[in-house]
Parts: sequence; C-alpha cells; structure tokens
Amino acid sequence: MDTHLFTAEKGRLDQQVSLHTEYSRSQVQQWIEAGLVCVSGEPITRPSFKLKGGEEVTFQIPPEKPSEVVPEDVPLDVIYEDEHLIAVNKPWGMMTHPAQGIVTGTLVNALMGRIQLPDADKDFGDEGYRPGIVHRLDKDTSGVIVVAKTVLAHAKLAEAFKERETKKTYLCISVGRVNNGKTITLDAPVGRHPVQRQMMTVGGAASRESQTHFQTLAEVRDDSGRWYSLVLAKPRTGRTHQIRVHLQHLKAPILGDEVYGKAAPQISRQALHALSLDIPHPENGKVLHLHAQVPEDMRVAWLALGGAETDLPQRSSH
Repeated sequence: MDTHLFTAEKGRLDQQVSLHTEYSRSQVQQWIEAGLVCVSGEPITRPSFKLKGGEEVTFQIPPEKPSEVVPEDVPLDVIYEDEHLIAVNKPWGMMTHPAQGIVTGTLVNALMGRIQLPDADKDFGDEGYRPGIVHRLDKDTSGVIVVAKTVLAHAKLAEAFKERETKKTYLCISVGRVNNGKTITLDAPVGRHPVQRQMMTVGGAASRESQTHFQTLAEVRDDSGRWYSLVLAKPRTGRTHQIRVHLQHLKAPILGDEVYGKAAPQISRQALHALSLDIPHPENGKVLHLHAQVPEDMRVAWLALGGAETDLPQRSSH
C-alpha cells in the first residue's frame, strides 16, 4: 500500500487526512475505520478523533478494486526479444502497468496482446498489476524498459536491479546549467514531499539514499541569457522521480516537467528518455546492451533551443 506521513494541525482526524489526499472525506473515514490511519504510531479507528496539533499522522491508501485487465493490440517498438525477456522502447504517455483506476492503455496491456506474461492470472498487488514487470518508467518518460517472460527470468532480473548489477543511462534536456557544465555525482537522499503527496523531494518523509551521475554533453544560451543543457544522467539508485528531483535540486529542472519545473513550448512532456540499459541476461549472465534511439520530440526540442544535431547521442538501429 502507498504510505504517507504528515504533521497534524488541530482538528478532526478525518478532516486532517483528507487535506493531504485527493480523496473524499467519506473515503478517508473508511480508511480510518479499517485501521489504516495511525496517530503517533497508534492506529485510530474513530474519524472524529480530535488532534491537538503536532502529532505525526501516517495513513495508507489501499489499492482500488481493479476492473479486468485485458490484452490490447498496440504496436510496440521492440528492441530485443528471446524466450526469456522482451525489451521495448516505451513511448511517452504510456503507463508501464495498470494501477488504481487505470486498466487500459498500459505497456502491460500491449504486451499481453503479444506474449504470455508470468503470473498474468494474479490479482492486483499493493502497487498495481505488474506481471513480468521488474522496473518502471514514468508515464511521460520514454525509452528502454525490459520485461520478463518467465517466472525464473523475473526473479533473476529483479535480483540484478536489487544488487545494482544494471547500468542505466538517461538523456534529458534541462533548463539551466548542471554544476556549471561540469560532471557531478549528486548524493542527496530522496523522500516523499511533506505536503504534495504525489511529489518527491530531497530530504522529505522516509528519505532514502540516492545518487545520480550527471554529464553535460552540450549547452546553449538563448537571447534572454537563459541556459539549456543536454545531459546524460546515470542513476546509481532507483528512487521514484530521482533524476527529476535531483535536477530540480541542482536548479536545472527538466524541460517541460510540469511537476518539478514548468511546461515548455518546445515539447509537450518532460524531456527525459531512457537511452540505454546494460543488464545481465537471466539465462547466461552475459551483459545485454539495450539502446533506444533519441526520440524525435526531444531532438526537435533541442534544435529549437539552438542546439546542434551533432550534440545528440548517435542514433542506433535495432
């Protein structure tokens, strides 16, 4: 389940929790009665419980009861496939897997229309319906994602991510300069934003160690003096929104990121692309190098900012 934390102000418990969610007060009251809300570590089951102010309140949002997840006939840009796994260049705008209230249009739906996924007959877990999924990309992030085709491959791939045996490289366009254009490895813990529950932040609630290596490939400056950077980001940990949060912390948010920056006329989504992934094959341990070419919308955006075609990483055929 999704767990959240905040420091209470004076008032009713159900009112305080509802202020920190997008759900109705009646829904919050059901969570409280189900024992999903704690005050100072103790479960409270009375929605009308009076808070004095200053207490630490934690609450869990249960997954919604899913509708049926069905296979869909959606074209996929397949980078690599064998009997153990499939690697896809995920388009932006596509969620990785079904979650609360969303059961169509995801990568899982598209894959189910193409192949048999392991554990596809199981129900939603706390994090949604994830047959074969071992890692995720944000909805509006494009690029390489690998999915297991067998239970054994799923276990092996998940272990590789857990033990940091993978190497991930992302391409992004940032608004600003990253460490004045110099290479940097940022070590800054990332946790849940204390107020905006769908955001992460450096520090924050239940923060965990987070490291990202940033290398600036090129920089341009517009007529107003504003800098833009073409950057390679190599995360050494895998926290939610890690690259986006770290670039915001460096005062160089991703172009078009409406959560950690702002919308941009050059692109209609966050300019973030999973460019490559190195991962040991689950069958023989040999490293697979999976590469997804620079997407057209990011190429066009960089050129519109005044960058050069030669700044971009070389295109690769599958």
